Amino acid sequence: MKKKTITIITVIALIFLAVIIYSIMNKTKDGKQITKTESNIPVNKQENNNNFKNNSEIKIKGKMELLTTETFKQKVFNYEINKEWKFEGDKPCIIDFYADWCGPCKMVAPILSELADEYEGKIDIYKVDTDAEQELAGAFGIRSIPSILFIPKTGQPQMSTGAMPKESFQKAIKNFLLVGQN
Repeated sequence: MKKKTITIITVIALIFLAVIIYSIMNKTKDGKQITKTESNIPVNKQENNNNFKNNSEIKIKGKMELLTTETFKQKVFNYEINKEWKFEGDKPCIIDFYADWCGPCKMVAPILSELADEYEGKIDIYKVDTDAEQELAGAFGIRSIPSILFIPKTGQPQMSTGAMPKESFQKAIKNFLLVGQN
């Protein structure tokens, strides 16, 4: 029993030490937190990068769009004004809450890109960088990534966590997002 307790304490101490080291390594000499300015997701950039002052119109590879908190409130749901769910979009959508460093998120990204091409004009596919949009991730209680939010045109959205194969996305699109549509 003592050996098991010592092992548990050692594991906890190592995790705590790793968190401290990670925190120290991600700060500059003056103590400020280092932030990422570039996404690892391929972006279709226009010739004039001055058009992208706030990422609100950046198009991710394929037909996906990167949302900020402000564009989310305009295109999906303004949670500051509405207490009850009120979808702002004109067609069903999928929202991928992801982070650049997340391995499973990197596995889902090309699947969503393919789906964005396959279902162009029928559904919108958005991405939300949880590191950059912490307020938005917090508002939806995102604790695990990838978290995928499926939003039908009418009705309540459904959240799924973890990487999914393309077939699971297609099934959700057919049976939840496009149900009753041709």
